[in-house]
Amino acid sequence: MSYALQTLWHEKTRYAAGVGAVAFSALLIALQVGLLLGLFEMTSIPVDHTTADIWVGANDVPSVDLGRPIPSSYMARLDKPGVQMPELLYLAFANWTKQSGGSNLCTIVGSGMGADDAGAADVLTPEMRLALSEPRTVVVDRSDLDRLGVQEVGDKGTINGVEVRLVGIVSELRSLAAPWVFCSHTTAQEILVVTNPQYRDHTTFLLVRCDSKQRAKEVAAELKKEYPEMSVETADDFSTKTRIYWLTRTKAGVALGYAALLGLLVGALITAQTLYAATMASAKEFATLLALGIPRRKIAGMVLAQSFWVGIVGVVLAYPVVYGLGKLAETAGARVHLRWEVILGASVLTMMTSILAGVFALRSVRGIEPMSLLR
Repeated sequence: MSYALQTLWHEKTRYAAGVGAVAFSALLIALQVGLLLGLFEMTSIPVDHTTADIWVGANDVPSVDLGRPIPSSYMARLDKPGVQMPELLYLAFANWTKQSGGSNLCTIVGSGMGADDAGAADVLTPEMRLALSEPRTVVVDRSDLDRLGVQEVGDKGTINGVEVRLVGIVSELRSLAAPWVFCSHTTAQEILVVTNPQYRDHTTFLLVRCDSKQRAKEVAAELKKEYPEMSVETADDFSTKTRIYWLTRTKAGVALGYAALLGLLVGALITAQTLYAATMASAKEFATLLALGIPRRKIAGMVLAQSFWVGIVGVVLAYPVVYGLGKLAETAGARVHLRWEVILGASVLTMMTSILAGVFALRSVRGIEPMSLLR
């Protein structure tokens, strides 16, 4: 192993392309996965920023933004030991018309605004909640102000023909698609009933708090069995389900996943070709070792050791750049979640690629013979 590392150091120009390919592959995989996690975290914001333990909705709801109206009378079904009083949550697409003209699709999120209400976003201050208790008032994220044609508190817009007033601006609820528009359930019902009269006596979700996380899992399982016409998910499961849907069922998720896979394949091919060329360039040295009686398996082991160290050096060089680019992306407004699981997974995947490239390079060792020294 030490001899392979020494060879790699003395022949660094020969192996530079392989190290660069490994670093590029590790860099692209980590950044793409981190970007995916950051992007699709935005899709489950209504779930992640509430304190509900269970979400009850229409049957087969794949994502929180794709809920359908359910009868508010379903609340009676949730009367179980260890379960607090259910709450209504309205969540549906609506059309925002700017004061200056033009329109934009938005997502209405309407909940109770009490201090202990489970559906109110946790970033809403007490002052914002109090302001939202007034009719036809809304709060939006700072990143969506331009899209909605508003700039400051007090500005107005029209949603489904209902004029609303901006009473607060937050910074932690950035949207991936249609901007989130937070309001009271009274305001939400008034807006949504314009296009869907069902919302007079229907809601989109029922939110439930339980005595414990374990009790939440038990209640969710009981309700699924008793009422198959409802979807019942714990908050953690519904958040994960939403993100997976956006990752696997939308073009954005497929495109980013494909880009990460392409980076891995490109890195693997360049690394394999580099190690193969470097092995062939050392053919005379290997032939000499064979003539001296060194077993071919030890030479093969040295080639694999070189591929291992190429992978290690490439990964070590990649991750300072990964964190630097991640910070740069965040300053531009993108979320990049470089969790330790992402870094570890990308490292393992990159190392496996490098080792496989070394296995590919072994085919050149089989063609080396001591007789080649006489040519």
